[in-house]
Amino acid sequence: MFKQLILLCALSMPLVSCAATAPFSGEISTQALLSDYDKFNEQYKAYTPTAQDIALMQKLEGKELIVLFGTWCHDSEREVPKLIKLLDESKVTLASIDYVAVGYNKRDDAGIAQAHDLQYTPTFIVKQNGKELVRVIEKPTGTLAQDLTQDL
Repeated sequence: MFKQLILLCALSMPLVSCAATAPFSGEISTQALLSDYDKFNEQYKAYTPTAQDIALMQKLEGKELIVLFGTWCHDSEREVPKLIKLLDESKVTLASIDYVAVGYNKRDDAGIAQAHDLQYTPTFIVKQNGKELVRVIEKPTGTLAQDLTQDL
């Protein structure tokens, strides 16, 4: 009986350690995101934006950008690195940019995701003077640059 109990405990330890690991939640810099999360870095390196998309990003000049995403989310792993590369290549000057990672429950401790009614990840929000102008949810319908700059 004692041996069975020891075996059961030993076999369940990996499950407990996996369950206790929650994804990162909170504001994060692009440098930390690309250095700490391999899939984001791989996608960043693999993506080559078109000249047209780089030019479109200039429409974001002076705007505010909020990026709500999950480090655990495959759509975020695909789209967020594209945004970072587009911003790097275009050298557009934004009024502000906030990258906010959320947990599986799509919340962060500061309440930023909740304040912006996050439903799906990633969500990109373009604002000017606090007013929302554009929201791109999960996957763009065209290119990310096209969707971010629509109607601007």
